[in-house]
Order: sequence, then C-alpha cells, then structure tokens
Amino acid sequence: MPTITIIDDDDEVRVATENLIQSYGLDAQTFTSAEAFLESPMVDRTACLITDVQMPGMSGIDLHRALRARGCAVPMIFITAFPEERLRRQAEAAGAFGFLSKPFEAASLMSCVGKALGQQLS
Repeated sequence: MPTITIIDDDDEVRVATENLIQSYGLDAQTFTSAEAFLESPMVDRTACLITDVQMPGMSGIDLHRALRARGCAVPMIFITAFPEERLRRQAEAAGAFGFLSKPFEAASLMSCVGKALGQQLS
C-alpha cells in the first residue's frame, strides 16, 4: 500500500488531511515540520508528499529543493493558505502535482494524489 506523507504545522489541517487519505484506504504518515520529515526513514518510503508551503523553519518549496538535492523525486502536492502567484509558479516549475489553496476541496486533493500515484482513486 502506498504511503502518503503529510507535512503541515497546522494540527487541524494535518489531521483532517490524514483522515481524508485514510478514508481512501491509503496509508498516511504525518509530520509537523519539513525538518522532522527529512530526519525520518519516511523519506525513502513516501509515494506522495503533501506539504504546506509556509511553515516555521523550512518551507515546502525549500523541502522540495532539499529532496531533489538528495536525488529524491517523490511526487509533491503543495497546499497553502497564502496562494501567491510567485509560489505557484515555483511549485509548477518544480513539477508539482498540485498547488491547492486552503481550504481545498477533498476531491481536488484526491485528484492530485491519484495523478501522483498514477491511479484513479474512488
């Protein structure tokens, strides 16, 4: 079963996203920061990464760069409460499978996850 990792410093968003992923029968792991994720063994076990863009410490965009520098090409979906066009362009240029504004529709997120996993989710 593919593992979807969720990184968000907002407890409510993180838990709600985890519950959504699990409701589709997928495994979900959560982290409160990009740094905690990078220090974990989940880096090599994640099939798709959903991350907040703006967090204390390392941002989602910086996390993307750090992963690529390690040679890790995990598919990423960015979520943000501050949908700046500059950040959207950076995420899309980096090959993001989604850039969603909070609050986002569950169906929109799951469509992005399905694309990242290469399968139709229902």
